[in-house]
Amino acid sequence: MSLIQRVTREATPAETERPDPAKVLAGDPVHTTWNLEEDDGLYCGLWQSTPGKWRVAYVEWEYVHILQGHSILTAADGTETHLRAGDSFIIRPGFEGTWEVVETTLKDYVIRT
Repeated sequence: MSLIQRVTREATPAETERPDPAKVLAGDPVHTTWNLEEDDGLYCGLWQSTPGKWRVAYVEWEYVHILQGHSILTAADGTETHLRAGDSFIIRPGFEGTWEVVETTLKDYVIRT
């Protein structure tokens, strides 16, 4: 493996799944993930989701950069954060709320467990 790797969807096979049906609040979101790195609690790659809304509860730390689309993260207290192409953000352990994909969203991410 090269010590430098370009982050692209062509770099690794895609994994497709849906969120746990018990957590889905709207739509039928389909998640596609291209995991480029999985090493000792560190994960990075690309993730895409089609429209829908589901409950989330983070136990991990995640850095995200939105490449395409529009999503809304809503915290348990009702605070909304709109995520659009070009936005970068961190989700810290303990965040609970919902993730709503308004327009198919593609993000790159780094997760630390």
